[in-house]
Amino acid sequence: MQTVQLGQSDLEVSPICLGTMTFGEQVTERDTHAILDRALERGINFLDTAEMYPVPPRRETYSTTETFIGNWLAARPGARAKIVLATKVAGPSRGMPWVREGQGLAADDILASCEASLRRLRTDTIDLYQIHWPERHVPAFGELYYDPKRETSRTSIAEQLETLNRLVREGKVRHVGLSNETPYGVHEFVRLAERFDLPRIASVQNPYCLTSRAVDNGLDETMHRLGVSLLAYSPLAFGALTGKYDEAGTGAGAPQGRLAKFERMRTQRWGRPEALAAARRYNALAREHGLTPTRMALAWCYGNWRVASTIIGVTSLAQLDENVDAWGTPLAPELLAAIDGIRRELRDPAQ
Repeated sequence: MQTVQLGQSDLEVSPICLGTMTFGEQVTERDTHAILDRALERGINFLDTAEMYPVPPRRETYSTTETFIGNWLAARPGARAKIVLATKVAGPSRGMPWVREGQGLAADDILASCEASLRRLRTDTIDLYQIHWPERHVPAFGELYYDPKRETSRTSIAEQLETLNRLVREGKVRHVGLSNETPYGVHEFVRLAERFDLPRIASVQNPYCLTSRAVDNGLDETMHRLGVSLLAYSPLAFGALTGKYDEAGTGAGAPQGRLAKFERMRTQRWGRPEALAAARRYNALAREHGLTPTRMALAWCYGNWRVASTIIGVTSLAQLDENVDAWGTPLAPELLAAIDGIRRELRDPAQ
């Protein structure tokens, strides 16, 4: 895999990024280290984590993922120089007071979170520091509509950028990015950065997969024209696009996976009945064309012009190898047309 440039930054990353939200919940520290070792062996130089990980978030496991990664780095001298390390500062509390209390994303919040991440990761610098979700109200995490009556913003985008700029000047952060963002947010972060000589966002990390293609509804043009890279997360829709839930569903007797293991996730976007029904349609299409559902879903992301790097999440070495092996899989024009045909019919049920 050749590396790709993130936005207008000097970060060169592999087009496959290893997501780590399973580390510390579904994956032990020993297995975490083995997966990280294999990822490096397979040519992945890009790791993404967050202060609130693992998922589902719990007070008891909060920040464990960063600690596991930091221990891995400390045990392998030289590994830090081989990777681009990305983490995220949580936005205002979403029912997780142990991560962030109250509204706003003040300077003290960002600075304290960054210092804590640096300690846990056992590094002096974070290559890509991202705002995990917007400080202002936006339709995200399965919500469909913007509602101005729900606005609770306390910290302006300019203030957030000024704090990030301080971290960049101090050498604690190299580049900044966003996550779960909208076209307005991307434009405003770039506009203010260019006007006031503040850090320019390199990337936006948003959900992007066959059952959730909201990026295609205008955010893609925004990012293309502004030179901001897309990091696609949940390319397999929390396992729904692997085919594992096609027969047994997510209830009793279902294969182990996040949608089956964690009840709260079955009620969220990826586990909606309409999202699972759409996934079954795509999975059947893959099999009709001689592909596994996993290979088709990943190949669709890997070959998509909108995507700079696809974030894969795994719980085993076998899953990691399967995901990486899908790299370079061509999808015939008629298959791509059939994929778009399903989308025209079903739209984005996991949005």
